[in-house]
Amino acid sequence: MKNNEKVNKTVEKTVKTGISFGSALAMVVSYVNWHSIFWAIIHGLMSWVYIVYYVIRY
Repeated sequence: MKNNEKVNKTVEKTVKTGISFGSALAMVVSYVNWHSIFWAIIHGLMSWVYIVYYVIRY
């Protein structure tokens, strides 16, 4: 495996983990605030966008 391929795999894995963590965090924050599974799912799909919005807004 070349060094460039190794870097690409590391970046790909990090991005997937960040997206997963962002979605989970957004759903938890949303559910705690709104007590709605529907909004938790919507905010989970928006992921980091909702987290940044929440931090700026509140």
